[in-house]
Amino acid sequence: MGNVANKIEAKDYSIRDVLDNKKYTIDYFQREYKWQKNHIEQLVADLEAAFFNNYKPEHERREVSNYNSYYLGPIVLSEKDGKKSVIDGQQRLTSLTVLLLYLNNLQKGRDKKVNIDSLIYSEKYDEKSFNLDVPERKHCLDALFQDGEYEVKDSDDESIKNITERYEDVANAFPEELKGEALPYFMDWLVDNVVLVVITAYSDDNAYTIFETMNDRGLNLTPSEMLKGYVLSKVKSDSSKRTAINDIWKKEIKKLHEYNTDEDLRFFQSWFRAKYAITIRPGKVGSANEDFEKVGTRFHTWVKDNQEKLGLYTSSNFFEFVDAKFTFYTKLYRKIMDAQITLTKGLEHLHYANMWGFASSLADPLYMAPIRLEDSEEAIYQKLNMVGRYIETFSVRRSVNFRTFSQSSIRYTMYNLVLEIRDKSVEELGIVLREKLESMEEKLSGVQNFHMHGQNKYFVKFFLSRITSHVEQSSGRNTSFSTYFNPSEGKPYEIEHIWANRIEYHTDEITQTEEFRHVRDMIGDLLLLQRGTNQSFSDASYEDKLPHYLKENLLAQSLHEACYQKNPNFRAYIAASGLPFKPHDQFKRKDIEERQELYQKIAEDVWGLDFFSANQVTTTQQTATWLS
Repeated sequence: MGNVANKIEAKDYSIRDVLDNKKYTIDYFQREYKWQKNHIEQLVADLEAAFFNNYKPEHERREVSNYNSYYLGPIVLSEKDGKKSVIDGQQRLTSLTVLLLYLNNLQKGRDKKVNIDSLIYSEKYDEKSFNLDVPERKHCLDALFQDGEYEVKDSDDESIKNITERYEDVANAFPEELKGEALPYFMDWLVDNVVLVVITAYSDDNAYTIFETMNDRGLNLTPSEMLKGYVLSKVKSDSSKRTAINDIWKKEIKKLHEYNTDEDLRFFQSWFRAKYAITIRPGKVGSANEDFEKVGTRFHTWVKDNQEKLGLYTSSNFFEFVDAKFTFYTKLYRKIMDAQITLTKGLEHLHYANMWGFASSLADPLYMAPIRLEDSEEAIYQKLNMVGRYIETFSVRRSVNFRTFSQSSIRYTMYNLVLEIRDKSVEELGIVLREKLESMEEKLSGVQNFHMHGQNKYFVKFFLSRITSHVEQSSGRNTSFSTYFNPSEGKPYEIEHIWANRIEYHTDEITQTEEFRHVRDMIGDLLLLQRGTNQSFSDASYEDKLPHYLKENLLAQSLHEACYQKNPNFRAYIAASGLPFKPHDQFKRKDIEERQELYQKIAEDVWGLDFFSANQVTTTQQTATWLS
């Protein structure tokens, strides 16, 4: 028995081998699933790139067996009494389960299916249980398996919230090129050619020793560490210079790691895409990976193969690459990160765009592309904020017209835009971005028909937060977007329906339940109120609510006639903007339509295109002081 307990096995297995009709438990102290959006986006991008290195449309499906394998990493298991417990790797296994759930839903209704049910759950005595057997997750996984969506409840834990959000991230990141004829090929490849190294111990002590060894000692070099080694090897003439750039490298990477342990990887991907990548894989099935895709998977190898694109010919070029360019762009990247996280004067639109959820893997190269080493601080701020404004406006236009702006659907467009705005002056950048928005099919007129549904509540809150804070700031009030979207203190704001959920109040206009729900969810019937206030109104009629609205934010107050009587700043704003504000002593369907039009006009005020030609500056030959 002692020999068995001390036994340790390590072997590579396909995803099918690991998950097919298997059952794994997860220790209670490491049950939280913590992967974030960027992790899922990177996983999908890596799998996509590896698959397209092999796939050709003319292939028969059996040829997938000859495609290259892709190594996804190790997992550590403890096995006792025939039961397997995951000691290390539950983040990866949970993410794979989420991906498989999405793929299973994606192929519903198709003739050619890949049977992956047994990789997601197993059945015994007519009872279904998921292969990652965590009881508190079952109701969430059931809903995702059946319907592809789950509405998070207040009682749900962090893992369920993250699983639900990561499912949506998979849906947004999954490339369009894989959704057609290539889908069964990709699924075959995923389950049989993507491999994990499974390390199995037969005692918990051995399992945790392996876990600690893997995480504390002997870690593989990261791509950025391999890139550093390559750059240092090219600075041959002067050991003092090698020491200097090694110190610079370590200092800057340490600062990036303060944001995230793998933030240095995302920095290099963003930097190389922004300033050096040239070729892009066309958005059609069977196309080979090019610069933009290769940078996303193995940028250290890409640099070796593309020295001329980076201007790396001599030892002095490599020294300058670190001493000047690397230091400048790491500091720029940190500035972008800070502005995305915290609302920053002069860089507000970076925060707005980030809060709505535009993919950072697409946004960050766009921010960095037009910035030049010789730009002044003023020019850098203007360029960053203009790109942020473009991203935000692009995303809002798509959203109010019920169009996705998922990474997979817009990646090719955004990578091409990186090339178009690279190294542009402030004036040139404004012209390009304005022309891009003017040529968009989706206009802000879509607000006229915009309504809330189960999948866009986050955007509705974003939209209402932006227009509410804009109206208040334009009227001289000291509030901001953060006041309504993510306040640092006080109760959070929630979406308020002006119409109570009582169809009997409106039978003079509407008799059908579905029609009532649709009209009630129109954006013109929605406001933001603080939690508690929103609930206290409950099923009250509009006439009962109206006096209370006078105590709330200006967008809510504007429903009441008293708002227009002793409010000179608000009246001045209305006169200057020409916005069709008016009080409503009752709130019928026609009133909702009028508010819908008002919200559209406010949106046009918030996201107008004059921003791209106003207050421009001339770039001067002066390095920004905050980058010095």
